[in-house]
Amino acid sequence: MRGSPSKHGGCLPPTSGIYNRDVQPIITAENLGKMYHAGKIEVPALRNISFAIEPGEFVSVVGPSGSGKSTLFYVLGGLTHATAGSVKIDGVDFATLSDAQRTSMRKSKIGFVFQKFNLLPTLSAFDNIRIAYDISGRKEPLDQAYLTQLTDLLGISGRLQHRPSELSGGEQQRVAIARALITRPAIVLADEPTGNLDTKNSEAVLEMLQRSNREFKQTVLMITHNPEAAAIADRILHMRDGEIVSVERGTGAITRLANVGASNATATQT
Repeated sequence: MRGSPSKHGGCLPPTSGIYNRDVQPIITAENLGKMYHAGKIEVPALRNISFAIEPGEFVSVVGPSGSGKSTLFYVLGGLTHATAGSVKIDGVDFATLSDAQRTSMRKSKIGFVFQKFNLLPTLSAFDNIRIAYDISGRKEPLDQAYLTQLTDLLGISGRLQHRPSELSGGEQQRVAIARALITRPAIVLADEPTGNLDTKNSEAVLEMLQRSNREFKQTVLMITHNPEAAAIADRILHMRDGEIVSVERGTGAITRLANVGASNATATQT
């Protein structure tokens, strides 16, 4: 697919970000395909998808149900294999790794946020966050100050000793976000993170993903069916029938570019 005109002006090729073109992409998909089999019938979920995401970029993938966006999420996260093409994370091709190596890369570089939260029901909120750190393989002890910062930002500091069944859906998703961020991953992959939430909790979750991107410098790729949620990103990839059909600039890019312009203007004046 070639670049498509943005609603906000300019042409945004799917293989480019909005920053320094000389920076190695942190996520690269090249001619990506995924085929499922239903009996003797082949069902293509992804068709020849190519794009690159630069470090620190916030990208949304938006499309209707059945467009292939969740399959793309699982392939990019190394949770399922591509049938064709390649996925590179920080320059490393997933296909060249063993299962153990792929698991190690996921634990060290990627934080996952799922629509259904996937919290362990017998553990408290704190232990659900802590266990993600424990299995990450990091040798340094858990940074309690960072944990406090995360839980304060997410508004769950007073709920950490409660089990998931004692938490609202919004609280469970915020615990899941803290779990994804506690290891300071370079990449955050979020699959329909607001899909089961009301408007208020959806806004809180989206704000935290923006903060993780801007303040913690994490690369965020968010899968969503909601165009309003997708709009907060720097770049929006629109999917249909397993293909990227158009690309547009989100409000995040407009704000970021405006801030850069203001900083340059200030520097010129001084």
